[in-house]
Amino acid sequence: MYTKKDLLCDIEKMGLRPDDTLLIHSSMKAIGQVEGGADTVLNAFSEYLADGLLVLPTHTWATVTPQHPDYDPETEPSCVGLLTNLFRQRPGVVRSLHPTHSVAALGRDAAGYVAGEEHCASPCPREGCWGRLYNRRAKILFLGCAMRYNTFLHSVEEWSDVPLRLTAEAFPFRVKTPAGWIETPVRRHESPFGDVSRFYGKMQPLFVAKGAAKETRFGDAVCMLGDAVAMADITTACLRRNIQLFSDETPPAI
Repeated sequence: MYTKKDLLCDIEKMGLRPDDTLLIHSSMKAIGQVEGGADTVLNAFSEYLADGLLVLPTHTWATVTPQHPDYDPETEPSCVGLLTNLFRQRPGVVRSLHPTHSVAALGRDAAGYVAGEEHCASPCPREGCWGRLYNRRAKILFLGCAMRYNTFLHSVEEWSDVPLRLTAEAFPFRVKTPAGWIETPVRRHESPFGDVSRFYGKMQPLFVAKGAAKETRFGDAVCMLGDAVAMADITTACLRRNIQLFSDETPPAI
């Protein structure tokens, strides 16, 4: 059974700095038995990144839909895992106001990091929280889960103006803000190629070869730790050569 001390050692071995910005995609089950359970996992990351920013996705695209358009950040559960739901409810954590692709953040300038997402017109725009990962030279940890869950690449596709990724129309979602409910029109992910994120994992060998990602461990979980800037720059270069890079399983050249 892993203790918090064990997990802190694993984080240190990853090469993370206490002042880093770190976003985590996670599978609690992959970590194995932890003394104190999921709270210990969150305590370990929060303690290690005492001078940085810890970010977890708290997406609601599965439940906040055109048929059920209201998003209350205080009560709407995340659809992307146990750790994300526990984290969003912790003291000091602030959650962004994006109706479908919110994140929760704790640490340095957390409020500034999540600010303004209620004005985003698409799931992962350059000026939103996903684009800000690039600005902050963030690290992205795939903790026991595959790189196909790399939401950041949705954002890179948006910056690169990849066609056939968003609905033509914006849907009138409603977001509860401190000042009351507001209407937030947002386009949704849609593609004739289906869920293009299922092809994101094909970038992993190239990321590793170029030094943009490396394998590491956390408890029992095999993880990939990626550099947001390097992953974005490599993906952008690949998209310049093939704008529909993620329309099929064909891997990019290494």
